[in-house]
Amino acid sequence: MIFDVEKIKARETYNLLIGLVAPRPIALVTSMNEEGRMNAAPFSSYNYLCTDPPIIGMGVMNRPSEHFVPKDTARNIRRTGEFVVNVVTEDIAQQMNICATDFPAEFDELEMAGFTTAPSQVVKVPRIAQAHAALECKEFTTMEIGRSRIVLGRVVSIYIEDKFVDPAGPYVLSEELHAIGRMNGLGAYVKTRDSFLNIPRIPYEEWKKGKR
Repeated sequence: MIFDVEKIKARETYNLLIGLVAPRPIALVTSMNEEGRMNAAPFSSYNYLCTDPPIIGMGVMNRPSEHFVPKDTARNIRRTGEFVVNVVTEDIAQQMNICATDFPAEFDELEMAGFTTAPSQVVKVPRIAQAHAALECKEFTTMEIGRSRIVLGRVVSIYIEDKFVDPAGPYVLSEELHAIGRMNGLGAYVKTRDSFLNIPRIPYEEWKKGKR
């Protein structure tokens, strides 16, 4: 089938894209408003984009409304310039999902999910204590595109529990961390447990010798 995205509805484009751009890492973002009120929300339109400087990118759509109503995460980042990306692993998946609930403004998503916080090293926004890894970020820029925003954050500090780091690299022991990814929009996720394949890149000199 061919879908002309200039002719179909935005929701239909969304449904197709999230089914094809998968699996996607999940950023469980903690942010804070000017008064220090915390917010936590997951986003799967997320990835790292650069390493020097270290930049992550995240797509944040507006709230579903006829009017221009940004989500709390986007508003907090614009006003304070800081946020934390908490890595989502199997053991906190259910709590992450609770943070996606559209609670009224007076509710604390972290409290509803049973999460606690721990101080960050560089930014004022705390990380989630139950998360085994987190990226502390400062806003690099935010681009408003249609009814969405692309938030670019500069990573200023990385937290990882010792047991998930091979100091020789240092490398993240991904086969032990058990992060999860997002598939389509129907509550589907993918595990990374037992899914690792060792497929080394082939050096050109080896390719010329016939290695495939």
